Amino acid sequence: MTWLVIGSNSFSGAQFCDYLMEKGHDVIGVSRSEEVALPYRPYAWEERPGSFRFRQIDLNHDLDALGAIMREARPGYVANFAAQSMVGESWQNPDHWMQTNAVALVRLLDLLRGCDWLERYVHVTTPEVYGSTGGWVREDHAFNPSTPYAVSRAAGDMAVMAWHRAYGLPFVATRAANVYGPGQQLYRIIPRTILYALTGQTLQLHGGGYSERSFIHMRDVSSATLAAAERGRVAETYHISTTSQISIRDLVATILEELGKPFDESVEEVGERLGKDQSYMLATDKIRTELGWHDEIPLAEGVGETIDWVRANLDALKALPQSYVHKP
Repeated sequence: MTWLVIGSNSFSGAQFCDYLMEKGHDVIGVSRSEEVALPYRPYAWEERPGSFRFRQIDLNHDLDALGAIMREARPGYVANFAAQSMVGESWQNPDHWMQTNAVALVRLLDLLRGCDWLERYVHVTTPEVYGSTGGWVREDHAFNPSTPYAVSRAAGDMAVMAWHRAYGLPFVATRAANVYGPGQQLYRIIPRTILYALTGQTLQLHGGGYSERSFIHMRDVSSATLAAAERGRVAETYHISTTSQISIRDLVATILEELGKPFDESVEEVGERLGKDQSYMLATDKIRTELGWHDEIPLAEGVGETIDWVRANLDALKALPQSYVHKP
């Protein structure tokens, strides 16, 4: 089976490419930038049965090139991880987030509806569309976005459903809680905490770190995404999450304790980000019952793997950007 993975440079996209290749699938990865550095490319870390080809394509400008790839390769499955993904930064250039996450997506949907060989389009979206949930919520929970990022993703989600109703687009959607694991960009909280602790830098903890999240290893997310693509019902959304929550503060404290670093000397508390949601609590009965999926990697084990990855690639990571770099 040939897959097209859009946004293969992203953490989630790169990990999903590797997971597909491990299962023997051939993958065409596309992203708007050149391939990321080796520490962020898990599909290049070891040999896999499936193959990988990369093409540099920007959905905002190169849709004709993507269409040519689609017609040539005729992939049966398309998974879309591409998005302007940073939440706090979306306040600075909200039109850029709308352009990529809504306008470019609509153009992609119009391309896909002409691909009569397409078996499934996997729309990877976010729980941010719900706002702060205040409790465990199911997939039909009302949208209540609180940031430009979340607004843009909600608009994209509604467009996908509209294209299904109008044209029969065969899609499934996934919403995962906070993903992590080896190969994640350094501006995310788990690898950032590890890197800062190992290099003697002070970590800024927004709002004291009291917001709660459900962290899930990206390998568990990849297995759930593949299950949704292959066995999920068309036009349905599936939550992907663990059943436990932890505050950012407790997570950071746990990592620092594992690394033998004192919390008070390693962390600086700063103000909360504008529009930050207090919690996302995703009920996962649907994917567990319908598809028989379950998460397998405990947080302590996954954090340990990420610590090992940072240590093994420390020199290379220190030379890479440690903060998000916005690309319009």
